[in-house]
Amino acid sequence: MGKEGFYRCVECSRKAAELHRDYSNGILKITICESCQKPVDKYIEYDPVIILIDAILCKAQAFRHILFNTGLNIHWKLCVFCLVCEAYLRWSALHGSEQSSDPADIIRYTKEWEFYGKFGLAALELMAFCSGVLSFLWLWVSCLQGGSIEFNLLLRGLLLSCYGKVLLVPAVIWEHDYSPFCLGLIKLFVLTSNSQAIRVILNCSRRLSLVAVCFGLLSETLTAQACSKLPWSIQDIQDMWTS
Repeated sequence: MGKEGFYRCVECSRKAAELHRDYSNGILKITICESCQKPVDKYIEYDPVIILIDAILCKAQAFRHILFNTGLNIHWKLCVFCLVCEAYLRWSALHGSEQSSDPADIIRYTKEWEFYGKFGLAALELMAFCSGVLSFLWLWVSCLQGGSIEFNLLLRGLLLSCYGKVLLVPAVIWEHDYSPFCLGLIKLFVLTSNSQAIRVILNCSRRLSLVAVCFGLLSETLTAQACSKLPWSIQDIQDMWTS
């Protein structure tokens, strides 16, 4: 759970001092929001599977529960895990016809410099995306509206809302059984989740969150294009170190 005084109503996003009140003999009573007269957080009684399903459906209530009313702090671990999967897909695309079908060969993959290069490129693109989104929101909220934004909360929200990239795991397991169309759908789902996370955190319009995501996507695309035009490659660096 978050710290007292920093809870939010999952329905109207108003601040609340507590989610429930603990009476004697283990009796709990859910706090009612003073603004909307609904339970501050109905999800504290729900099974985690139900919460996950609502998050997959991009329900704002589920996002508010996860971002404001829980102490979920796995965004960095989730980020690294997704980057590893994405790097492997990019690496395997380079050696599609050359790689072995033996699952034990994944040990050999870790010795490939190109794999680490793809991981670094994926991390750089993610950094460019988050920087683009945060920069746009800072300019819009701070400079144009005179408000302030919580960078740590927004960054946590962006990374957690990339949970859709976990769908890359089946692509890693079944290797060539995935298609660019499926990967495009995963990308679209992740961007939709990013937009919803921004909308929930800032309590802003859907249009603003979509524009922020598009700005971040533009930054990510430009970074990828710039890296692809660099006059060196991972193989060149490897040859330089081995020579």
